[in-house]
Amino acid sequence: MRDLTRVRAVLETMAEIGLPLCIHGEVTHSEVDIFDREKVFLDTVLEPLRRDLPDLKVTLEHVTTRDGIDYVRDAGGDIAATITTHHLMINRNHILVGGIKPHYYCLPVAKRATHQEALRKAAVSGNPRFFLGTDSAPHTDDNKESACGCAGCFTATNTMACLAHVFEEEGALDRLEGFTSLFGPARYGLAPNDATLTLVKEDAPITYPARIETGDGPVTVFDPGHPLFWRVLDQ
Repeated sequence: MRDLTRVRAVLETMAEIGLPLCIHGEVTHSEVDIFDREKVFLDTVLEPLRRDLPDLKVTLEHVTTRDGIDYVRDAGGDIAATITTHHLMINRNHILVGGIKPHYYCLPVAKRATHQEALRKAAVSGNPRFFLGTDSAPHTDDNKESACGCAGCFTATNTMACLAHVFEEEGALDRLEGFTSLFGPARYGLAPNDATLTLVKEDAPITYPARIETGDGPVTVFDPGHPLFWRVLDQ
């Protein structure tokens, strides 16, 4: 949707009845650099929209920039943001340095390391405005490793181990449950899941498959670039 005025009546009704707008916030104009599209969206689309409809409940899905983090943290009104597992673990160097790594290519595209650091600080902050949205994308290798590869990282297999690694590095393991399991349901007025997971740190690295075979071809599992020591136990 490039022109929100075309759905103005819908947005007004959403604001009136409390229906959340969950939006991937980037402009798509060809003249705007891909690394700037989230910032431009905040300035030229989201801020005017929220001024006009202050009661609209907005969730910025998979935010990727310090600008987005600052906006959500400091803005008044009912706004929150999800953060993906892979954006906490990679920046644009991981995609481009030493050759193009198609399995790190995602949209919104990973940004500079400074933006990655802002995402990490927000995720571990305990601020309920920020919670997990994995955006895990199981594209087959043929669709990723091509002249025009699909965007997305397949993180479903090792997401919890990756997140435990990040939160441990940031000294915030006690805030992991809120980010992954509590803030999201609370945002939408839902009860948390009754089932639980137990994370156990092992002495030796956990082995994950490099790829998973499917009927349509292999799907490469997200590689965090370093060993993972957290094992997930069902309970």
